[in-house]
Amino acid sequence: METRANYVLIGAFTLIIAAALLLFGLWAAKYSSERTWQEYQVVFREAVTGLSVGSPVQYNGIAVGSITKLSLAPNDPRQVIARIRVESYTPVKTDTRAKLAITSLTGPTIIQLSGGTPQAPTLTSVDRRDAPVIQTAPSALQNITDTANRIVERLDQVLSDKNVASITATLENLESMSTSLASREDGLESLITSARDAAQNLDKTLTTTNGTIERLDQNLVRELPGILDKLDRTLSKLDSAAGNADAILGENRAAISSFANDGLGQLGPTLTELRGLVRDLRRVSDRLEGNPARYLLGRDAPKEFDPK
Repeated sequence: METRANYVLIGAFTLIIAAALLLFGLWAAKYSSERTWQEYQVVFREAVTGLSVGSPVQYNGIAVGSITKLSLAPNDPRQVIARIRVESYTPVKTDTRAKLAITSLTGPTIIQLSGGTPQAPTLTSVDRRDAPVIQTAPSALQNITDTANRIVERLDQVLSDKNVASITATLENLESMSTSLASREDGLESLITSARDAAQNLDKTLTTTNGTIERLDQNLVRELPGILDKLDRTLSKLDSAAGNADAILGENRAAISSFANDGLGQLGPTLTELRGLVRDLRRVSDRLEGNPARYLLGRDAPKEFDPK
């Protein structure tokens, strides 16, 4: 009995130790998992075509984790929430941005993390949720899609029915114009010939004009000293005449002053008397012309006897 009791105790002890070791291993694995990984959320406002659970997550081209869940936002189905798991030592900062990317032309779509300045705090220190939200940036695929859509819209506007009709009419006008020009080829050739002849004549005229101007410049330069001498002599004579006039005025200043004071004062009454005399003479002339005998004899002229 004692031997059987020892076996039972040893077996129970062994089972207890095994269970403890198993529990410790599970706790250690969970603790290690919690310390090794950090979960984040990325909210995309665009289609995530090609993205799936398990797709890699890279930070500046280095694989740091994977996608664990993809779902639509319950309050806005236009948004896609991607739950990712990255290594806990990955420096995800508040200014880190996430965007869609492809590893190659035929490669899968991944989430690419970029940015993050050294001075920025870590996202987990600001966002205390179990899965902080990483802000997104427009991806190259989205930019290409948006650009292609804008190009298609502009092409649709350019190639509208109205513009197509206008382009067709313009092409028809160009065709008719080219046909008309082809039919008038002889006239255009003569017009070009006339223009060439006119240009040649103009060139000759300009050459002649340049020669005339050069000769005129030479004559002017040659005769300029004589002209300047004559001008100098003329100015000297004018200066001398001005000096003589000044001297004459100085010598006769008293007479001129007397004439200005006295003579001009008497000139007014004299002109008045002359004006009256002229008026009287005009009156006498009118009377003499009308009836000279009566004016001179003081009576009418005697009538001549007319025998009958």
